[in-house]
Amino acid sequence: MTDKHFLLRSGRPSALVVSAFIVALLAGLPVASVGFNLFLGGTTETWAHLASTVLPDYVLNSLALCAGVGVGVAIVGVATAWLTAMHDFPGRRIFEWALVLPLAVPAYVMAYVYTDFLQFVGPVQTALRDFFEWRRGDYYFPDIRTLPGAMLMFIFVLYPYVYLLARTAFLERAGGVLEASRTLGIGPWRAFFTVSLPLARPAIAAGVALALMETLADYGTVAYFAVNTFTTGIYRAWFSLGDRVASAQLAAILLGFVLLLVVVERITRGRARYHNTSTRHRPPPGRLKGGAGLLALLACLLPLCLGFLLPALLLLRMALGEGDAQFGERFVILARNSFTLAGLTSVIAVGLAVLLAYSARLSATWLAKGLNRLVGLGYAVPGTVIAVGVLIPVTRLDNWLAGQWQAWFGINPGLLLTGGIAALIYAYLVRFLAVALQTVEASLSKITPSMDDAARSLGLGQGDTLRRVHVPILRGSLFTASLLVFVDVMKELPATLVMRPFNFDTLATQAYVLASDERLTEASTAALAIVVVGLLPLIALSRQISRTRK
Repeated sequence: MTDKHFLLRSGRPSALVVSAFIVALLAGLPVASVGFNLFLGGTTETWAHLASTVLPDYVLNSLALCAGVGVGVAIVGVATAWLTAMHDFPGRRIFEWALVLPLAVPAYVMAYVYTDFLQFVGPVQTALRDFFEWRRGDYYFPDIRTLPGAMLMFIFVLYPYVYLLARTAFLERAGGVLEASRTLGIGPWRAFFTVSLPLARPAIAAGVALALMETLADYGTVAYFAVNTFTTGIYRAWFSLGDRVASAQLAAILLGFVLLLVVVERITRGRARYHNTSTRHRPPPGRLKGGAGLLALLACLLPLCLGFLLPALLLLRMALGEGDAQFGERFVILARNSFTLAGLTSVIAVGLAVLLAYSARLSATWLAKGLNRLVGLGYAVPGTVIAVGVLIPVTRLDNWLAGQWQAWFGINPGLLLTGGIAALIYAYLVRFLAVALQTVEASLSKITPSMDDAARSLGLGQGDTLRRVHVPILRGSLFTASLLVFVDVMKELPATLVMRPFNFDTLATQAYVLASDERLTEASTAALAIVVVGLLPLIALSRQISRTRK
């Protein structure tokens, strides 16, 4: 495609280009707003107080959290990926797809479940006291609500990011090279460290980077465990101290952490390229027997149990045993709010993703690609940063609209944008539009350009070609993209807490509020509903993994 398809006959940009540019501009506005307050917002008394008291804790805790989670997800993800990809042992075919299930459990839900399970009056300590006839003070039991406890929650929820990417890398890149290393007399362990691991390093780095982005973006877990990080500081500065400039400056520092992760991941990946994807070069998996097979089974079963099976069973037990005392009409309202937000966001996100992907298809210029990359950065930005970045300009626009409306009609309409769900959906779109865009781009790239030429030869314009040719072909991918966005919105907590309208709660906020009040059993109903919805895309992913078995 050349740029002539990107312009009107007059030489002006087409409506498609203008629309894509506007969408990208709106997607980048929150980040620009945060940066503006960092450099031009000035220094407030609140910021000076934070910098001299808690800011060092925010930095140290965030760094420690990233270090612990990064090492943990790398070890668990690489180990399970290597075992399921390159070895055969009892239960391997189940673990291939089941190891991704912890992604359905949000980290803050995991934190609530294990706190109830391991607390003094919980079943574990109660069973220990009954069995050994202990009393309080007779034994030591570690407190889960600490920084190391938060690390464990993130590790067992986020390791599938590394598992998925590393397993694919081992399957596609290690085959022929491993066979060559074996002919040279290199043993399995040495081959793993000198051949397979270096080849999979870019994929592992990408998986670790995704896990760390999710860790930095989390609010519910660290807030519940009383671990001071940038996300808790942003929330405290905005709501407790009422200083939007200080919260924006904290958000800008957190954004710097995320951008640093992106840069490090790109540097780690370097110029590495691997093209050996033929299954003919994959060696048959080595059979692990006896003790080795049992150890491999346990190594895969442990993260699956701790990351999904045990939390799911505990949630189900609590929900069926006592559950939310307000279950019924209140739960229906919460579910309706969550499904409304998730449904509207997913539909709009898919529509915008098609617009952006198709405009980039019509032009190979750096502008089109750059716009899509700008939109794609939104997923790397934590929800609290986006919430602050959206609220600052939208609140000003809201106040201006209210003033103009009153001047014109003599009636104060209140807050039109931040008083409803419009601003919240905008924040969701900035955060999750990249998920839909990547899915649509990947599928659209598989449609041969000759189909566009054939459609134009029959007299179809750009819009008709998209509507009558591409959309029917992309129907499955569009559904997948909408489902992914839907589930992400259902689980999202930080932006929802900051931006939700007055007296408007979702399943995520309900679970957080009840857990914060130490009503963990009541929080189980909403938390279980979030986990069940989160299983939907993982079921489709599990089926796809099963089809790749050798």
